[in-house]
Amino acid sequence: MAQEFAIDLENVTRIYHRDDFEIRALDEVTIRIPAGRFAAIMGPSGSGKTTLLNLIAGIDHATSGRVIVGGEEITSLKEKDLARWRARHIGLVFQFYNLIPVLTAFENVELPLLLTPLKKAERREHVETALRVVGLADRMNHYPRQLSGGQEQRVAIARAIVADPTIIAADEPTGDLDARSAEEILTLMRELNRQFHKTILMVTHDPRAERFVDTVYRVDKGSLIGADAVAQAEAVRPAGAGL
Repeated sequence: MAQEFAIDLENVTRIYHRDDFEIRALDEVTIRIPAGRFAAIMGPSGSGKTTLLNLIAGIDHATSGRVIVGGEEITSLKEKDLARWRARHIGLVFQFYNLIPVLTAFENVELPLLLTPLKKAERREHVETALRVVGLADRMNHYPRQLSGGQEQRVAIARAIVADPTIIAADEPTGDLDARSAEEILTLMRELNRQFHKTILMVTHDPRAERFVDTVYRVDKGSLIGADAVAQAEAVRPAGAGL
């Protein structure tokens, strides 16, 4: 049975120390996101959006509070255990793609699978499926320099979904794209959510994103200040079959 909440944060605070200064990046944030949602976190620069995403993705640790993702509390996991958990459950998408230029699209997408027990033929099947899902089956042997920005981001999304993660965590995925490519990426992410029932959490400044997501969570000065359900959002969908 699917978890009721894919993401469940309770009274989460994240404090950074710089010299004698204390910076509260997040202050007593409680947020619950049901499984199968496509959610956006929006707010001004420095509001704590990326810190919140990093805590959920297991990239950073909370100073206090509880972080439960996919039904598992990750708050106190040691770094080695957290890395293993992240590899199984989180697919990361970044603003600047983070593709390795000397590797083909196929090889870039295959990278997360090299840490799994899958055999070469099984890895190939997974990679080809992921590239087909993002519409790049005919570009698998191309290098990043031979692709447009939108295509590079599609490769990055294929890499994020190739291991069939529980959650896709995207940090400004349209921030380096032109308007047309940004719309295409948002459409693709919505299709991943609708067709494959992927829980997607996206940090964005892009106002176009509001038309594509189920819920917008607004953050300011480290606090959650509201959540707006998108009018055309569907009912919460149960987790379905993977990719």
